[in-house]
Amino acid sequence: MTMKSKFYRGAFILGALGMLVSVPVLNAQPSPAGNVLDSIAHAKEAVEHGKQGHADVLATHAEKSRNHAERGGKNPHLGEGIKHLTEAIEHGKAGHADVATQHAEEALTHLSEAK
Repeated sequence: MTMKSKFYRGAFILGALGMLVSVPVLNAQPSPAGNVLDSIAHAKEAVEHGKQGHADVLATHAEKSRNHAERGGKNPHLGEGIKHLTEAIEHGKAGHADVATQHAEEALTHLSEAK
């Protein structure tokens, strides 16, 4: 076997192994229930940071929470939670930590009812 063919064989094997490892990771989407739980976790983080006056961090966690909630299936509580998260994001980005925290708390209440 030549040096060149050993190189190509090695590269092929590494490429094939890389594809096998990445396929489950790419297809691993959380279930709707998993997304709701992730949404609740981020909403809790948003509330905690809001209480500390960190409006910008609140907005970041509220956005993550909303993204998960949007993939959480159909539930009226999710819809209400998403509305409050949107308000929390807007107020958080505007630096209104107190109002944003109130909306994040309301969102958390609704998200908790959806699980």
